[in-house]
Amino acid sequence: MPPKKPVFPYRRSSNASEADFFDIPDESIFSIVKRQLRHIRTWVTVVVIVLFILWQRRERPPPPPLPHIHYDEVDWSRFAYTQYATNEVYMCNCLMVFEALHRLGSKADRVLFYPDEWDLVVEDEFDRVSQLLLMAKHQYNVMLIPIKIEGIRDGSDTGSQASWDTSTAKLMAFGEHEYDRVIHLDSDVLLLQTMDELFFLPPTTVAMPRAYWLLPDKTLSSLMVVIEPSLREYLALTDAAKLAQNGQLDINTTEHRYDMELLNRRYGNSAMVLPHRQYGLLSGEFRNKDHRNFLGTDDEVWDPDQVLAQAKFVHFSDWPLPKPWVMWPRELLAEEQPKCDNEPGTPQESGCRDREIWKMLYDKYRKQRKDICKLLSYPAPV
Repeated sequence: MPPKKPVFPYRRSSNASEADFFDIPDESIFSIVKRQLRHIRTWVTVVVIVLFILWQRRERPPPPPLPHIHYDEVDWSRFAYTQYATNEVYMCNCLMVFEALHRLGSKADRVLFYPDEWDLVVEDEFDRVSQLLLMAKHQYNVMLIPIKIEGIRDGSDTGSQASWDTSTAKLMAFGEHEYDRVIHLDSDVLLLQTMDELFFLPPTTVAMPRAYWLLPDKTLSSLMVVIEPSLREYLALTDAAKLAQNGQLDINTTEHRYDMELLNRRYGNSAMVLPHRQYGLLSGEFRNKDHRNFLGTDDEVWDPDQVLAQAKFVHFSDWPLPKPWVMWPRELLAEEQPKCDNEPGTPQESGCRDREIWKMLYDKYRKQRKDICKLLSYPAPV
């Protein structure tokens, strides 16, 4: 029997064609390249869309200062931001505002009114109030003014609302007549941009934003007040506050905002009205589905990113949820957080940008609060 010939793996059978051996496709090279380019173009389009969405949702830098104001030639000692604190919680809030003004480059003075029973002597590592006062003074160049605050009970109150007596402490800003103009801003805010341009408004005793959430009631909001200090106005307001305390003045006591009632009673028909989009945005607006009061029209489409980009600050107001320094109850958060636009409450929900921005604001505030008001070393540096 003759020996078998070895079989080589690369040898073709006699009936295999040359085309099969080289596996040459029937499709032309041009068609293959065209198909591959089509796949590449699809992926490039997807990447571009994703990058555009991320770019749209970026945290926008603040706009440059107004070009018609020569900021370098201004005597900034004529202007000031004022805050008042009545307990440790609000002292931290004030410090956050001063830190933001410092970080954003505002050159105006900073003034803090605080209870005259506080002091600047740090007795131990747990004396946070004195530590925070010293930080305000030395790190952020804050002028500290002790005052007698009527209605204050003690420094331990950590509730989200101060009593109406203490809320009228902001009226002290009207007495700072060494300044040409002061800006008083509520402390439960996240300051996003400097507001120095407001110092150069046309002459007016008071400028305030509209409380747009109360429309059609044309009430002015006291969360931010631009003031031309005047001894006459200061005395008139403090006299009105005393009458209200004694029940001799018809003041609506709803929601413990007596300072707003007093200011509306005196300036409601004469104040300059500031645009609330820039100077009066509430965090609760991102929980609403009807934005007509905020937008002022039925035609404009709500754009939460654009709204946030325009705002100088956000005032935290999300009743019944607590203020941001108090952590949300989980069940209440699930019920009260902003709802998505499409299929809310289901695994398929989408269009949740309002919720994303709303949570981002709270997260940003809490992180800044932790960083700025953390427990300081003892003794506090002088």
